[in-house]
Amino acid sequence: MSGGIIGELRGGALQSDYMTWIRQNVSSCVNGCEPIVRCCAVAVLAVGVLTLAGCDKQTSTIGTLEKVWGRRGVSDGRFQKPRAMAIDRQDRLYIVDMTARIQAFDADGNFIRAWQTPVHENGRPTGLSIDREGNLAVADTHYNQVLFYSPEGELLRKIGYGHGPGPGELGLVTDVVEDSAGNYYVAEYGELDRVTKFTHDGQFVLQWGEHGEEPGQFSRPQGLEIDDQDRVWVADSANHRIQVFDSQGKLLFLWGEEGPGLGQLEYPYNLVLDGQGNVYVCELGNCRIQKFTLDGHSLGAWGTAGDADGQLNRPWALVRDSQGRIHVLDTENHRVQRVRM
Repeated sequence: MSGGIIGELRGGALQSDYMTWIRQNVSSCVNGCEPIVRCCAVAVLAVGVLTLAGCDKQTSTIGTLEKVWGRRGVSDGRFQKPRAMAIDRQDRLYIVDMTARIQAFDADGNFIRAWQTPVHENGRPTGLSIDREGNLAVADTHYNQVLFYSPEGELLRKIGYGHGPGPGELGLVTDVVEDSAGNYYVAEYGELDRVTKFTHDGQFVLQWGEHGEEPGQFSRPQGLEIDDQDRVWVADSANHRIQVFDSQGKLLFLWGEEGPGLGQLEYPYNLVLDGQGNVYVCELGNCRIQKFTLDGHSLGAWGTAGDADGQLNRPWALVRDSQGRIHVLDTENHRVQRVRM
């Protein structure tokens, strides 16, 4: 089914834990990603037997690849499963990988500098953004906090009252964005699945959301974006949809349904707005970048599953630079690809 469906949910009753396990593991093995062909798995559970049926070829319908750079490694300029990316006003890219290194590059992939988060034994960051002061905000996922760094890598301050469900406390932090008034919105998943709002100096304001599939509920809200009306866009990844809220947490609209077709989504992990009425969504499950109108109608997709140039393997993030180019974090291929869409 193509196009967005505002306000329509993709299903009724909650799936059983077993069916959730099947979906996650089928997605993991199928979207590993096999070159070009993605098996659009139909899970048929009958007397304990799982059957996979049907393989649809995915092809790019829009976009022109400009540049591919990066390779696997732990030395400067190389990556070990990079998971988050941000871009500043000078088109400098900041990328964090599974070593907890934050590396800065110019728009062509030339290495500038690197630093590491203070502690990372429990896990590494999964979200990055640039605030209005030009500093890098780091979703320090497994330490339940947001770290703020200067562009040179100096740690400036932290936000978060520690781990927990209470006001100002945080769960597993996935992303953070800032609105025009200087407030921060922090997405969390795990036992919480919600968004928490803080003032610029880190004071708790409000929080909304809980785990579930109903409107306003979340299942791993992985990516956030703020538009020019201070609406909060949420990539509700495991619900395979986009939800949009006002600054007080009121749900305004939602769109998306699970699937491999144009207009459908499979684990949307990140999104970016272009200020021209379009939103670009990074789909980890479908190994592609899909372009939508703001009300959820697909304008086409770029990327297929694989490791050749122009192919993607479980991409986690994307950013848009001052020239309108999309930089894609091709996570399992340990590289960045730049495309015009």
